Amino acid sequence: MAAGKEIRGKIKSVENTKKITKAMEMVAASKMRKAQDRMRAARPYAEKVRQITGNLSKANPEYTHAFMKPNDAKTAGFVVVTTDKGLCGGMNTNVLRALTNQLKDLQSKGVSAEAVAIGNKGLGFLNRIGAKVVSSATGLGDTPHLDKLIGPVKVLLDAYTEGRVNAVYLCYTKFINTMKQEAVMEQLLPLSSGSLQDQASGRDWDYLYEPDAAAVIDELLLRYIEAQVYQAVAENMASEQSARMVAMKAATDNAGSVIGELKLVYNKTRQAAITKELSEIVAGAAAV
Repeated sequence: MAAGKEIRGKIKSVENTKKITKAMEMVAASKMRKAQDRMRAARPYAEKVRQITGNLSKANPEYTHAFMKPNDAKTAGFVVVTTDKGLCGGMNTNVLRALTNQLKDLQSKGVSAEAVAIGNKGLGFLNRIGAKVVSSATGLGDTPHLDKLIGPVKVLLDAYTEGRVNAVYLCYTKFINTMKQEAVMEQLLPLSSGSLQDQASGRDWDYLYEPDAAAVIDELLLRYIEAQVYQAVAENMASEQSARMVAMKAATDNAGSVIGELKLVYNKTRQAAITKELSEIVAGAAAV
């Protein structure tokens, strides 16, 4: 029964794996609800900041912020938002594939790239492909904190303001629903007046600025970028927990199927061994 003992060992191993994946599924389901609540709570602020920024771009068009001025630099910047941990299906793969395609397009045009990595998976990928990583933020935990994100992202914002970077792109996974997450790559800088006015309401706005229009718009556009980055990280975390819950449920179901198949093989092996022993006994009795 050496073969039977080996199969029993495999069954025990798969059962232990099934317990782990089931526990991870339940933990991810619990964290998913909190992450989704946090993401939905941040959306009204992000949408309001977009709307006010669009209104200001229409109300005071004579002042042009540095973030709205294009330049001719031969370098593009990327803020790559991924997870710190794996076991979340193809979520990170989809984002990194979109990033790779964009890098190839820029390379064909003679444009180099610099990146800010938010998350261990993105940092490891960028290091493997030899991309220039100017800053990173890892170990964010289950709750995004703006103070941990602003420092790394500010490196690219300063580079754009100084004219060393011609554009800044934000790559992350957008939460659609529990079963669907979508890889997104959107342009953060330069902020075109057209895209800002798309966010504006249909009315004409006129504001009183204190202390002056330049100071208010400078501060508001910085808050606009911060809101975009924070919302991207919140969406990514909600997507991570949803994808992990679905992946672990699939793994648990697959483990159950494997256990069923192994038990069937074990029973067949055991039955064959018993039949063989009975045949040997009958043959021995007949010889006597």
